[in-house]
Amino acid sequence: MPAFATEDRRRWMGVLAKAAPDEIATVWSSLAPTPDYALLRRPETGLVMVRGRIGGDGAPFNLGEMTVTRCSVRLAGGLVGHAWVAGRRTDHAERAAVLDALMQAPARRPAVEAAIAHLDSLQAARSDRAAREAAATRVDFFTMVRGEN
Repeated sequence: MPAFATEDRRRWMGVLAKAAPDEIATVWSSLAPTPDYALLRRPETGLVMVRGRIGGDGAPFNLGEMTVTRCSVRLAGGLVGHAWVAGRRTDHAERAAVLDALMQAPARRPAVEAAIAHLDSLQAARSDRAAREAAATRVDFFTMVRGEN
């Protein structure tokens, strides 16, 4: 039985998927030793349909297609990791899948979890910066009452 909740895994897989490929490469280079693993599913690039909703509560509609790369690996100890990342970076998908598997290994989890927390903080900073830049361009419209009734 895994020692993590489904929501925890969903969170760290999301962080790995949204991380920049160079950030994943930095985490990868910090792993010591690099784990032995076998590819269960080689990195494959394909398309997924992106769906949206108007106003967040309307009927779903197909927005368009998006390129993704997926990969599955098995560590030497038998743990399996999966990854789906936006774009065509096969190295990003493979490394993210290995990191997902390492997060399930009790001995390796603390070091990988710290790296993922760092990636999460970088993503939060990028998101905050984008929100501030968008807020700077916000325009508030208002109506003035002329007093003529």
